[in-house]
Amino acid sequence: MIETLETWFGELEGTLFQDIILPVVYQLGFGGYAEEAFTGTEWLLVGLIQIAVMFLILGPLERLRPVEPVTDRAAIRTDMLYTAIHRLGLFRLAMFFVLGPTMDWVEGHLRLLGWQRINVEDWWPGVTSIPLVSFCVYLLLFDLLDYWYHRMSHTWRWWWSLHALHHSQRQMTVWSDNRNHLLDDLLRDAVFAVVALAVGVEPSQYVVLVALSQLLQSLQHANLRLHFGRIGERLLISPRFHRTHHAVGVGHEASGQPQRLGGCNFGAIFPWWDMMFGTARFADGYHATGIRDQLPPPVGRGRDYGAGFLRQQWYGLKRLLGRG
Repeated sequence: MIETLETWFGELEGTLFQDIILPVVYQLGFGGYAEEAFTGTEWLLVGLIQIAVMFLILGPLERLRPVEPVTDRAAIRTDMLYTAIHRLGLFRLAMFFVLGPTMDWVEGHLRLLGWQRINVEDWWPGVTSIPLVSFCVYLLLFDLLDYWYHRMSHTWRWWWSLHALHHSQRQMTVWSDNRNHLLDDLLRDAVFAVVALAVGVEPSQYVVLVALSQLLQSLQHANLRLHFGRIGERLLISPRFHRTHHAVGVGHEASGQPQRLGGCNFGAIFPWWDMMFGTARFADGYHATGIRDQLPPPVGRGRDYGAGFLRQQWYGLKRLLGRG
C-alpha cells in the first residue's frame, strides 16, 4: 500500500515538474535552479494535497459540527491567503533565496572545523536505521522543538508582538494555522533548518514531517466541536485542546495574572510535552478565541490587529517597534 502511494506520488510529481514547472523555470531564465525547482515541486504537490483534504474533508466536518456560526468571512478569506502562501511553497521559495546561501555557508564552515551531523540513524544501529523508526524519532524531536519554540513566543514580549497576529483571529477555522507574521515564520524556518541540518534528516522525510504536522494543526484550528475522549486527548492534540490555547485570557496570559505573558497547551502534535512541563489544560468547554486587549474597554483596549494581510503585517511591525 505504502509503496503504491509512493509510486503514484512520484509519477505525479514527475509529470507536474516536467510538463509545467520546468518549462516555466526555463522561461523565466532560472535554468540553473532546476534541481531546486524539483524540490519545490514536491512542496507544491504536498500543499495541493493538503488543501484538497482541507476543502473536501475538514471543511465539511466544520459545517457538520461547528463550535460557533461563521460571521466574519473576510477574515477567513485572509487566512486562506496565508494558507496558500505557506502550503503551496511560495514562502519556502522566498526562504530558499534568503536562507539557502546562509545555511550552505554555515554548513561549509562547520565541516572545515571537523563538525559532523548527529544522524539519528546512527543512534541505535539496526533499529533507528529502519525508515519508520527514524521517522518517528524525527517526529518526536521536531514536536519537542515546536513546543519550546511556541512556548518561547508566549514568553518574550518582542516575540509575542509578532505571534499575537496568530491569536488575533476571533473566527478560528481550518484555515487559521498559517496566519502568522512573516518575520515570525522567517525565524521559525531558520531555527528548524538549523536543527534539521544538525540531526541529518533526509529532505524527503522532512517534507513528510512538515506536511503531517501542518495537516494535523489545520484540524486543531478547525471550527469543530470535537475531542478525543479522556484517553485520546492525552495521546493526540484535538481541536478542543488547542482551542483552549486560543481562548481569550487563557492561552496567552499567566494564570490569574492578565498583565503577564504565559498560557497553556503549546504542543503541536502531541500533548505530552505540555503534560511533562506543566502547561497542559484539559478543559471541557469550547471557549471564545482571541486576545484580551482586542475586547472593548474596560475589559480590553479595543486594539486593532488589522483586517487584511498587508495591514496585519504592518501592525505587527509597529507592535515590534513599540509603536502599535
